[in-house]
Amino acid sequence: MAEFIATPFGTFVIILLQAVALIAFVMVALIFLVYGDRKIWAAVQMRRGPNVVGPWGLFQTFADAGKYVLKEIVVPAGADKFVFFLAPVMSMVLAVLAWAVIPMADGWVLADINVAILFVFAISSLEVYGVIMGGWASNSKYPFLGSLRSAAQMISYEVSLGLIIIGIIISTGSMNLSDIVRAQDGSFGLFNWYWLPHLPMVALFFISALAETNRPPFDLPEAESELVAGFMVEYSSTPYLLFMAGEYIAIWLMCALISILFFGGWLSPIPGLPDGVLWMFLKMVFWFFMFAMVKAITPRYRYDQLMRIGWKVFLPLSLGWVVIIAFLAKFEILGAFWARFAIGG
Repeated sequence: MAEFIATPFGTFVIILLQAVALIAFVMVALIFLVYGDRKIWAAVQMRRGPNVVGPWGLFQTFADAGKYVLKEIVVPAGADKFVFFLAPVMSMVLAVLAWAVIPMADGWVLADINVAILFVFAISSLEVYGVIMGGWASNSKYPFLGSLRSAAQMISYEVSLGLIIIGIIISTGSMNLSDIVRAQDGSFGLFNWYWLPHLPMVALFFISALAETNRPPFDLPEAESELVAGFMVEYSSTPYLLFMAGEYIAIWLMCALISILFFGGWLSPIPGLPDGVLWMFLKMVFWFFMFAMVKAITPRYRYDQLMRIGWKVFLPLSLGWVVIIAFLAKFEILGAFWARFAIGG
């Protein structure tokens, strides 16, 4: 067996199996994320939510997915068919591709590259093109306006997300996500994690993640009450399903990034308890719960308010934080509290 793995074909087979396992995890999680999202909204609004298909409504998402797949695909007259179908596939594939560098535990990562953060940002930047292509190819002014709104919003909040992560990189001295988790390991458990030295940025990162993934209260590009799904308004059946799946996978990715960057990834919060993938999964589930709760309890922003917060509040704060962290890490104020290069490297 060891000899087979050492061959080029054996290496290819192992990587292929790992990729299939990763995709299976993401897709199974996607099914139950939608179910959990709807159940949380229902609980907040004092109603039942999905409760008919399967025990406790667990199979409702499967039924909805089957409905979308079996429905007729309607293509608008005059639409660019190639781009029209390419856009949802691109959104879905790119959302899954970013998971290749996410470590679920020590060594549990498909591609443990030293520029993992740059890879994630490159992929998330390309996701904007799927939105723009979908709106433009529909040959209708309403999806096109929705795609422009979404592109402007995603680009605006990517700037803040990038600057916040630069502060983490300065503290760690590495862009490898596994190194960032290891830099948060210590004898004080959760008090060694980056949420404490980077406390002001945790809230900014979470809010920026809401805007980046078009989640309420920043779902202006696809607000059903005024835009009727925005850039997806002309989509139906499987293409619409791919757009929505890509969006939920991106949300799940943001939950993983928050867990890794600020909350120790797979590390145990209590010294003495074993680290492992279970901690990472629980942290991701907690942050998804926070995503769902925000949707259930907050009113929607106006678009001008959304852009003002991004450019006039979040951008100056995150840029100022980079300068502050650079100063604190350079002069090693409080020792390794902000400067953990030796630990993380």
